[in-house]
Amino acid sequence: MKVKSINLETVCGITSRLPENQMLEIAFAGRSNVGKSSLINCLSGRKSYARTSSQPGKTQTINFYNINEMLYFVDLPGYGYAKVSKNIVAKWGKMINNYLEGSKVLRLVFLLVDIRHTPNSNDIQMYNWCTGYGFNPIIIATKEDKVKRSQKARLLKDIKQALGTGEDTPVIPFSSMTKSGRDEIWEYIDMVYTDFKDDIIAETQTN
Repeated sequence: MKVKSINLETVCGITSRLPENQMLEIAFAGRSNVGKSSLINCLSGRKSYARTSSQPGKTQTINFYNINEMLYFVDLPGYGYAKVSKNIVAKWGKMINNYLEGSKVLRLVFLLVDIRHTPNSNDIQMYNWCTGYGFNPIIIATKEDKVKRSQKARLLKDIKQALGTGEDTPVIPFSSMTKSGRDEIWEYIDMVYTDFKDDIIAETQTN
C-alpha cells in the first residue's frame, strides 16, 4: 500500500472517550523511546509527521492516524517511563486496556522492543495484555542498525524467549535509518487489510 495521505484525526487522553471507528485499526505499542513515531513516519513515507523526541514519555495519548481514508495507525502511549507518577502510569495502563478490550475494528498489534535490550517486565505485561484480549502481536525489534549482524540471531531469540512467544510469532528486525524491515511490516498490514475488507463484504452480503 502506498501512503498518499496521513492525518492525525483523533487524540485521546486519559479522560477522553475512544472513537467508534468503522475502518480497520492497526495498533503500535512499546515502551517509551522505543521508536514508535519513527516507525510510523517510516511506514508512511514522511520524515516527521508523527512527532519524535529524545525525551522518553512524550506520547501520553492514544493517537489515531488516518491512512488513505482506508485504515488507522493507532499509536499507544509509551510505557515504562520512570519519571511519571504511579497514578498516571496506572491510568495509562487502564486506557490501553480499555482500548484493547473495546475497539471493534482493531485487528493487528505491533509490539515494539529495542533489539539491544532483553524485554523487561513492562514489555512482558504488554505482550500478555495483548494475548489476553485475543491478539497475537507481531514483534518489531527496533534499532537494528545499532547491533552487529553476527549478534542479531541471538538477540532475536532472546526477545522471543523473554516474551514467551510461540514459535510461529514473527519477530521483525527494523531500522528507521536503513528502512530494513519496512516492506515486511507492510506485507502484514496489507494482508490484514485485505482480510478485514473481505469480512466487511461478507457481513454486508449476509445482512
